[in-house]
Amino acid sequence: MPTPPRRLGARRRRPAVLAMAAALIAAGGLGGAVLYNSSGQRIAVLALARDVPMGQVISSDDLVVAHIAGDPALHPLDAQDLRGTIGLRATTDLKRGALLVKSDLTSDPATQPGQQIVGISAKRSQLPATRLQPGLQILIVSTPDSGSGTATRTPETMTAVVAAVGKPDTDGSTVIDVAVGPADGPKLALWVAGGKFQVILAPRTAGGS
Repeated sequence: MPTPPRRLGARRRRPAVLAMAAALIAAGGLGGAVLYNSSGQRIAVLALARDVPMGQVISSDDLVVAHIAGDPALHPLDAQDLRGTIGLRATTDLKRGALLVKSDLTSDPATQPGQQIVGISAKRSQLPATRLQPGLQILIVSTPDSGSGTATRTPETMTAVVAAVGKPDTDGSTVIDVAVGPADGPKLALWVAGGKFQVILAPRTAGGS
């Protein structure tokens, strides 16, 4: 039995269908590329190259330029702000890899007008394990000998702000400059002269400063 001839219309429609499918695929790919380019535009911003503790002055080694996709929900500092960022202090603990935002930095000095700067030479056992940085608020506690009759009383404390931290000496002691109120300077000097004091970290405020 002879095979019936194929219809000419079906033969013509198949190439047309293939061409239409190819056009749709190409259009879809082009649309995806346009969408990626519009939503994936990358901008240069500032990020942390290493951990920076609260109160520390920002240096160029602390920062790196990162390229990220623009997002209206993010407000990192532009890479062009690099020069103006160096020399500012961190208002909170900054972690490596995090994007830098305006609220992370302040130009306020670590000390306030009228405060006195007192140098403290402290042993390792008199300091917290956390490394002290300029801008950190600390409490200095007087620790007199038990024979003085004040051991059972509530210890005297004094609020201070770290102004500068020296390098540890060969014996492990470290000199720390702290800022205190005008009335507290002489008293703290007496505590330091007697060597009977302890430095502890003050509680952080809700705002982290």
